[in-house]
Formats: sequence, structure tokens, C-alpha cells
Amino acid sequence: MSTNVNARAATPDAAIEAKPMPKAPGSPARILPGAEWPTVLAAARRAAPEAFDADGGLLNLIGGAWGTPGTPRRVTSPVDGTDLGRLPMLDLAQASRAVTLAADEAAAWGKVDLDERRAKVAACCAELRTHRDLLTKLLVWEIAKPWALAQADVDRCLSGVEWYVAEIGGMVAGRRPLGLVSNIASWNYPLSVLMHAVLVQVLAGNASIAKTPTDGGGCALGVCFAVARRHGLPVSLVSGPGGPLSEALVRHPRIDALSFVGGRSNGRDIALRLVETSKRSMLEMEGINAYGVWEFSDWAGLAAQMRKGFEYGKQRCTAYPRFVVQRRLFPAFLDAYLGVLKGLRFGHPLLVRGDEASAPMLDFGPLINARKAEELRAMRAEAIGAGAVPIYEGTLDPTSVFPGQDVSAYVAPGALLGVPRSCELYFNEPFGPLDSIVVVDRLEELVAEMNVSNGSLVASVATDDPRIAARLREESRGFKFGHNKVRSRGDKAEVFGGRGLSWKGCFVGGELLVHAVTAGAAGEALFGNFPDSIRLPENP
Repeated sequence: MSTNVNARAATPDAAIEAKPMPKAPGSPARILPGAEWPTVLAAARRAAPEAFDADGGLLNLIGGAWGTPGTPRRVTSPVDGTDLGRLPMLDLAQASRAVTLAADEAAAWGKVDLDERRAKVAACCAELRTHRDLLTKLLVWEIAKPWALAQADVDRCLSGVEWYVAEIGGMVAGRRPLGLVSNIASWNYPLSVLMHAVLVQVLAGNASIAKTPTDGGGCALGVCFAVARRHGLPVSLVSGPGGPLSEALVRHPRIDALSFVGGRSNGRDIALRLVETSKRSMLEMEGINAYGVWEFSDWAGLAAQMRKGFEYGKQRCTAYPRFVVQRRLFPAFLDAYLGVLKGLRFGHPLLVRGDEASAPMLDFGPLINARKAEELRAMRAEAIGAGAVPIYEGTLDPTSVFPGQDVSAYVAPGALLGVPRSCELYFNEPFGPLDSIVVVDRLEELVAEMNVSNGSLVASVATDDPRIAARLREESRGFKFGHNKVRSRGDKAEVFGGRGLSWKGCFVGGELLVHAVTAGAAGEALFGNFPDSIRLPENP
């Protein structure tokens, strides 16, 4: 497949629009054999028949039983608008009942011997590995992850949990489980973040209840939770609108701890709801992760990092959508940066031609839905209208999608220079392939522009001078800091958290994840970002 992002004159009127694509020449396009949605859904129903109703709709897992279809809500794929089925949306009363039944399981499970818990979780992971290909296909259809990234999401979940199975002994020594842990997470990493957290929570002796992300991932999670339940793990899975369900999953008196991954607006609301409670919490919220460039020369190395940064269309909490560049280096930076943008590949993640037997190698596919795509276009239009300079705008190659298919969720990569402070894009993470570039003259300016969101999960600087890197590490408001490298959430022993408004509550990763959902000696000081203090691990 040829490169499918093409530069064109970037003008305010040349918006990144979703339009029906003309028919393209060449071999007829088709879905990767064996990955057609009816085939994938049938395989999911064979793997977890208990999780679906007679029509293939996903059910809720409450009190160990699948059922309670609630009010069905239609779900379509961002890939091409394919109808994926229905989500079983619950109301507050139904969700509260689910919490009560989940909490009833916590006490008995907390008394189960650690070796038995290890054996059950290990067996669950082993069975899930037999469904690796199925889970990959489900993630491609449900959240539009390119094949390689979807497969990595499955692998990171399972290898991470297996690491905890091997290492947890010392982590829980002298500690006890909290009880019932509630999980509300965004759609972008349903396995490597949400399912991973759930399995570690039950491994540590807790019961766990999770909300199905409304925007995608329900079927993949349904298969995973069905397998976990078969192996005797006390897990529950519920679907529903955020408002009513968060009231049950956050404030219910039998919830002992809360894990949240999502945006700042929802995170702030949840933090306010927790003020009057004593619940343990881990609230991961967005921030603008910035990459500074100062006194630097390795442009090929930076270009490789920038290319990787576009994975999944920057729909990641650790993506870098903001570059802060020393003015005299801007021409060299722009040359490297535009080369990256022109080489990006995006399109339908399952489209093949001729005798191709594997999914296309893409940097990203569509955004999670048409609504998000429209929000990104609106942010871009506002910024340009206020004076930002569009320095790059990509276009969707018609050969990368099916003729006439729904492309309303597809957004080509773009970049803006000098976004005014009055614009939404200046202070907010775009969560899509739209970068902002800021040119500065003083190191103090660079620091200020990198810290614009009052806290972030990661931050990096490209510099040949280690003294500058050391200074910026000290002054950065990012939790993880990279010198000539990008940082990420990390796996296994690597810790994760945030500073400022990007995180509230306990940090996670490694033993911190287990400590966050267990209790030690009275008065213990956990690592985290709390209302009255922040306790940071060394060199996160």
C-alpha cells in the first residue's frame, strides 16, 4: 500500500474534512479474510457464549451471572460504520444492585490463599492467550486500532499480569485487600489498562467491578470477563451512561477504592464526589505532554520518535501533541517534522487487496467516532480563525478506504504554528493527530510553554547539553521525563502517575499498583498526588 498522507497548501479554508472518497484503481479492495465482522462476532460468541444474548448483543455480568440487558444502545464501528450490536445500558438502580452483589463477593475472596489466587489468575491468562487473534480483531473493529497496535494491547495485558503473578508475593506481604475496587476507564486501552488493572486487583485479593467504555471495547472485554469468571475470579462488568453509573461506581458506600482513567472534566467531577469519602483512589487525567527542543542536532533520531508518536492517531494519554522549539532550530526541526508527516500511513485497518494475507501496516486508522473527529476539526478551525498558522495538512488517500464507505471518523494529520492563548487547543489535549508548535527564544519561555497545562503525565526535551536536560527535568511538571527520548506509561515494574491536575490519588505501576489496592500498617504513606501533599518515587 502506498503512502496515504499527501501534503497540500495549508490554508484556513482547506479544512481536514470527511468526504466520500472516489473509487480508486487497482485490485479490488476487501476485508482481511477471516476478519469480517460477522465472522469475528461469531467467534466471540463461541469463545464466550454466556456473555451474549440470542441476537449477539452483549450482556452485563452481575453477581456472577450474565444477563440484565437493560436498555440496548446501538454500537457502530469507527472503521466504516459497521453495526457492531448493542450495549446493555443500565440505570442507577440496576448499577447499584451490581455493586452490592460484587461487594458481597469481596470478603470471601480476600480470604483465599495467595497461591490459589495466583493459580486462578495464571489459568485465566493462559486461556486468554488462546484467544489472542480474536481479541486483536475485536479491538480493530471496536476501537479502530491498527492490527499491530491491537495485538500489542492484548500482549501487554497478559504479559503484565503474568509478571504480577510471579512477583506479587513480596508486594502483599503484611498487607490486606481493600475489598471492592471500582474501575471506570476510557476506551483506548481496554485490555492493557482496564483488564490488566482488574486482574491485578483480584490477584491482590479484591473483588473488582468495571464499567464498559461506552465508546468501544465492549465485546473484547466481554470475552475477557467471561474467561475470568470461568476461572473463579470475582469480577463484574456493567454498561451504562456515565452520569448514573458513576454515581453507583464512585459514591456507593460499598465501593472501597476507585480507579479512573479519562479526561480532566470527568476526572474533576469524580474527585469532587470523593471529597466527602475516605475511599482510596487513582484518578488518571489528561494533560498536554510537551516535547521541548533546545540546542539540539540529532534530527534523524528525533524524527524516529516523532513518527512513533503518531501511533493510534495520538489517541493516547502519553502522546506528545505540543512541540516547543528554540527559534534558531525551527528550520531544521520543520524539515525533520514535515518529513515525518509526509510518510505517515493511515486508513482502513483491515483493507487488503489481491492476495494480501495480513492487515496493512498503518500508523493509525480513524478516530474513535465521528463526534470526536468533528471536535478536532472545530478546535483546528477556531485556532486558525484566531491567527494560528497551518503549516501542514494531510489528505486521506482514497485507496486506503473502501469506495463510498463512511469516513466521518477519519482525520488526516495536521500541524499549527502559534496557536493563540485564547483558543481551546492552547490549553487542552486534542487527543488526535493535530499538533501545536510553539517557537521560543529563551529557556524560561520553553519551560513555561511546556508546563502550560499545570501538570502532565510525561514530558521530554531534545538537547545535546545534559545540563539543560537536568534543569528541565527539575522544572518540568511532567511525571515522567525523557532526555532525547519519549516516555510512556510503561509496563510491569515501571511506575506511573502524574503531577498537578493530570493525576489525583495513588500512583500505580509495579508494586505501587498493588499497594494502591491493599492496606498496610496504620498511617502508611503511599506514593501519590494528594490534596495536601505529593509523594514522588525516585526517578519515575
